[in-house]
Amino acid sequence: MAAVAVHQFAQCITCHAWSPDQSMVAFCPNNNEVHIYKLMQDKWEKVHVLQKHDQLVSGIDWSGTSNRIVSVSHDRNSYVWNQEGPEWVPTLVILRLNRAALCVQWSPKENKFAVGSGAKNVCICYYEGENNWWVSKVIRKKHNSSVTGVAWHPNNILLATTSTDGKCRVFSTFIKGVDARESKTGSSSDPKFGEQIVQLDLSSSWAFGVKWSPSGNTLAYVGHNSMIYFVDDVGPSPLAQNVAFRYLPLRDVLFVSEKMVIGVGYDCNPMVFAMDKSGLWSFIRFLGERKESSSGPKSGSQFSEAFGKFYGQSRQGLSSDTVEPSKIQGAAHDNCINCIELLKQQGSKTKRFSTSGMDGKVVIWDLENQQDLREYL
Repeated sequence: MAAVAVHQFAQCITCHAWSPDQSMVAFCPNNNEVHIYKLMQDKWEKVHVLQKHDQLVSGIDWSGTSNRIVSVSHDRNSYVWNQEGPEWVPTLVILRLNRAALCVQWSPKENKFAVGSGAKNVCICYYEGENNWWVSKVIRKKHNSSVTGVAWHPNNILLATTSTDGKCRVFSTFIKGVDARESKTGSSSDPKFGEQIVQLDLSSSWAFGVKWSPSGNTLAYVGHNSMIYFVDDVGPSPLAQNVAFRYLPLRDVLFVSEKMVIGVGYDCNPMVFAMDKSGLWSFIRFLGERKESSSGPKSGSQFSEAFGKFYGQSRQGLSSDTVEPSKIQGAAHDNCINCIELLKQQGSKTKRFSTSGMDGKVVIWDLENQQDLREYL
């Protein structure tokens, strides 16, 4: 099986992120705290609890070079955490939001980070040393609903977003004094901060989980209609492919290579999508095992199973904690997977990633022994 380690950290996890050397993991146990665990003598032990937010922490990202943690919350605030000795010290971020912050990601050069929100806008945050805080410039009036995902292009300038208005957009985030002029794509007449490069109206439902390929040539995102979208040549004339599948919708995606994408979501099992030699993307298989137990429902009776559980709870007064989890045996996750993170390996191709979900587990997956997938790595 591709899952090499399963760690039960909490009852539910909303998001997680790894330290640069992957010896520590930070996650939100579905509350207003960020817990940091460290691997000590083959055991994960809690070493820090970051307490500053007042409501649910909805996004965490851990920078790979500067070793800083950024967190965002439904309380409309964001903090950048710096490790000073044994403690993590928070620095305030001026977001100026009137709705919840939903997602966050550091830029490749780690001099900026992007925050998506329920206020229909995106905050691009950068450090202002004079006042010792992080300030933001806001991309406004471009989205018609909540921003559910943000993804930085490798050039540190372009930012892709997804929204519950069903659209994926790409913006320029060039900030004078923060970004070097030579890092800006093309000539000096290129788009200024907040200018929309392209709007992709491929999905008829909510859009989630946008990511760029390692080269930045391909963009992928998912819709709540059980479809995944791949876009090449992002610009005035993009080339798009839609891949539909007959399973439950996805929530997030990850490029493992230029030719392979892992999707995770409500099926509790990572899905592998790959590009063939002709450039066409397709669903390959589930990464984990999918075996129905003998006592489980037959194919096509998911509604019956759900209704049976609900009816049993209402009749017997049972809580959800007393009901058996998913009947799929051999799967690493028992509930929706809502976060997927790359585990970087120096000197070799990336073959490991981690997932976390509403079952409170963090699972590490390894593609090393997946013989049928090696041609796509």
